[in-house]
Amino acid sequence: MEDKFIVLPRGKFFMGTDEGKENEKPQHEVSIDYDIAMSKYLVTVEDYMLYAQATSAVVPAERHEHLGFDVPVRRVRWTDAHAYAVWKSEREGRKYRLPTEAEWEYACRAGSEGKFCFGDDEALLSEYAWYKDNAEGVTHDVGLKKPNDWGLYDMHGNVWEWCLDRYAEDYTDTASDGSAYGVASEKGRVLRGGSYNADARKCSCTSRINLGSGGKNYFIGFRLVEVLS
Repeated sequence: MEDKFIVLPRGKFFMGTDEGKENEKPQHEVSIDYDIAMSKYLVTVEDYMLYAQATSAVVPAERHEHLGFDVPVRRVRWTDAHAYAVWKSEREGRKYRLPTEAEWEYACRAGSEGKFCFGDDEALLSEYAWYKDNAEGVTHDVGLKKPNDWGLYDMHGNVWEWCLDRYAEDYTDTASDGSAYGVASEKGRVLRGGSYNADARKCSCTSRINLGSGGKNYFIGFRLVEVLS
């Protein structure tokens, strides 16, 4: 799969929602006043195999092996995703990492203030996402659905995506500068975006769940950002 990163414009946005679950509140303004680029695609099985061949890391066993190499890699722990970012940084002489939760939502929205990157009309979700209503219980090749307005694919659905942050129960004590929530948490790390077996609500811009850093599942993958400044 083409390895391409999209430079995100600097800007401000309102993160979270006061109408959703308690862990999505309170809605608050966040400023992304620095330069980063986000991966156009989720990290695929093919991408991860290059890393595994170079480092002797274990490629997670796939339940749906027949789906090929362009599906998102799954069953990766947060620690695995972090190690992949470190390897890619060293290999290319650049600085890659997992996105912070704020960066992820900012990139997902791509300027939208609605529930999804395209607004609030749930009927349009199938044009942008593989989720419970259309995925038929499996992941799909990345980049087949419409991208958001910033050219990013699969921000809704396909697989949940690891973020850099430790999980906070709400946004009361989180930062407004796009940085990761770093306070120790027994709840593990943040996952965003929904998955192939999630309903539409869980695929929204604001939906968030958590899992321990060593946890893994068939609906969990990741993408990276490149730090530019």
